[in-house]
Amino acid sequence: MSNQTAPLSARESALTPRPIAAGVRIGHVHLKVADLDRALAFYCGILGFNLIQRYGTQAAFISAGGYHHHIGLNTWESRGGSPPPPGTTGLFHMAILYPTRRDLADALNRLTEAGATLDGASDHGVSEALYLRDPDGNGVELYWDRPESQWPRTAAGELAMYTKALDLNALLRELA
Repeated sequence: MSNQTAPLSARESALTPRPIAAGVRIGHVHLKVADLDRALAFYCGILGFNLIQRYGTQAAFISAGGYHHHIGLNTWESRGGSPPPPGTTGLFHMAILYPTRRDLADALNRLTEAGATLDGASDHGVSEALYLRDPDGNGVELYWDRPESQWPRTAAGELAMYTKALDLNALLRELA
């Protein structure tokens, strides 16, 4: 992934004549999984999401903080299936935003205790992120955003995101 973003071409700029409403948010993600119990063990057992509703062995809805659901899990088209092979299209990763750095440290601690393997850990200037795969191979990013006043900017005031290694020991010290 490049640290630099190319300016939009005239064609790309024409694709967005009016910006989307500033208050738009991504409401939830629905994932196809091979084994519902295995997925629930990861998302609820390790990450700590709450099970809101379950439809037998076919689907479940989970959330943080009592919301109707942040993540839907289903086996409707995928029971016993395998992850898509590399080189195919699909979900790269979903991102789960934690409210504080300490909350992200707690997530890292939970993953460490469960023996989960990270694919990476990055400081992007605007955020700090942990990257891993769920039991079905779906990419998962766990991150927290720094306050906007701390985001790196160029002399012209433009956002200047970067990717540097995240110090996991320093993150875990948030729990002390």
